[in-house]
Amino acid sequence: MRNIWILGAGVIAVVAILGGAYLTSRPGGTSPVAPAQAQTPPAAPGAIPAGLQIGEKDHVMGQADAAVTIIEYASMTCSHCATFHNEILPTIKTKYIDTGKVKFVYRDFPLDRVAAQAAQLAECVDRDRYFGVIATVFQTQAQWAAGKEPLADLLKLLRLAGLGEAQAKACLDDQKGLEAILAEQQGGVALGVDSTPTLFINGQRFTGPRTVQAFDEHLSKLVK
Repeated sequence: MRNIWILGAGVIAVVAILGGAYLTSRPGGTSPVAPAQAQTPPAAPGAIPAGLQIGEKDHVMGQADAAVTIIEYASMTCSHCATFHNEILPTIKTKYIDTGKVKFVYRDFPLDRVAAQAAQLAECVDRDRYFGVIATVFQTQAQWAAGKEPLADLLKLLRLAGLGEAQAKACLDDQKGLEAILAEQQGGVALGVDSTPTLFINGQRFTGPRTVQAFDEHLSKLVK
């Protein structure tokens, strides 16, 4: 079990602002332990909860008018998230996203300090390269996340995406950027997110097995 992650004195203020949000990971590294918080009231039948509506700051893959929306809450150090991104999402992308039937939204839910820093770095790249960076992060997770200096190893990989040392340092020092990531995480907590990856499809939490077949069966019922 990991210890409570601490990003330095500046984060103490952020934690206070966000209602004392701090996380440790349970065995397996996929479920955060957070202080009890009020959950978002349920939406009316058939309505999309406010927290699952797409905002200007969301990173969206696919056509804006796609009939189906998938929203994922993930941590960049979560091995199960890497499995989803490496083994399942490519098929969903080819069959549903690239054909205009589905749009995909990625939201950060960092389980530890390194995941939060990785999320900050991903926000540093040009917006149109964001999902390419996310793909690189998860494809190479086994190479950097478990190392003695995971952040340094990740920075080496992200240099290939054009992220320079000075730019990376500035991004990691950006307190407002960190606050935005933690606020996104807290939005997930309000929706009942308690593990990663958690996926919502058209406003409903997906509870089926995380397999290509299960997603295919579910999505094929929703798309036209």
